[in-house]
Amino acid sequence: MLIIAGLGNPGPKYQNNRHNVGYMAADAIHRRHSFSPWSKKHSALIADGRIGGEKVLLIKPQTFMNLSGQSVGEAMRFHKLSPQDIVVLYDELDLAPGKVRVKTGGGSGGHNGIKSLDAHCGKDYRRVRIGIGHPGAKHLVTSHVLGDFAKVDSEWLDPLLESIADQAELLVRGDDAGFMSKVAQAAQGKSPSAPAAAAASQRPVPKGQSHIRQARPRQPAVKPPENGPLAAMLKKLFNRD
Repeated sequence: MLIIAGLGNPGPKYQNNRHNVGYMAADAIHRRHSFSPWSKKHSALIADGRIGGEKVLLIKPQTFMNLSGQSVGEAMRFHKLSPQDIVVLYDELDLAPGKVRVKTGGGSGGHNGIKSLDAHCGKDYRRVRIGIGHPGAKHLVTSHVLGDFAKVDSEWLDPLLESIADQAELLVRGDDAGFMSKVAQAAQGKSPSAPAAAAASQRPVPKGQSHIRQARPRQPAVKPPENGPLAAMLKKLFNRD
C-alpha cells in the first residue's frame, strides 16, 4: 500500500493559491484513476483506490499546511506503513513554474508543511516538488505562495496536473526518473510566459533616467545644412574649409 499526500490549506479561501498545488495534483489523480469518493479520516480528506494494481490511499490533510505531518503521520501509523511508503505532492519556490522534480529525503527548504512531515514521519519519504517560481525577494514570498494562480497560468498548470495524474503509475512503481521524464515531455512547449513578462515589467529604470524619458523615443539629431548662407556662416564660425 502507498500513501499519496497532496499538501495545501483547506477551505475555499485558499483553493486557488499556489500553496495548494499539492491539493490540485491529488484532485487530478483522484479524477484520473478509480478512487472512492472523498471521506473524512485522520484529520484529512481521504480516498481509497488502485493505480497500476497497487492499493493507494490519497490524502489531503485538513490541518492547515503547517500541521500536515500530524495527519499523514496518523495515517502512516494506522496502516502500519513506513516513510518509504509515502509520496508527498507540494509547491516548490526554488523551481520554475511548470517544473517537477522528485527526490527522497533531504531538507525542507523552508517549507512548513515539509517540516511538519519530517517531524511526524521521518525524512525518508518521496517528495514530488511542483515548481511555482520565486517572487524574487524574501519579503514577497508569503503573498506569492498565498496568492492565487493567474488565469494565464492555466495554460501550463492544467496540462501539468493532468500529466502528473496520467503518469502516477510510474510514481507508484517507484520509477521516479521515468515519471519526471514523461511529465517534462508533456509540459514541453507550455512553459509559462507570465513570469517573464512580470519580470520585464518590473525592470528598474536606469539611474538618472526618468520614466518620461524612458517612455519617449530618442529624437534623431537635426542634420546641419550643407549649402546656402547658413552653411557658409557655420563653416566660418567653426573654421571649416
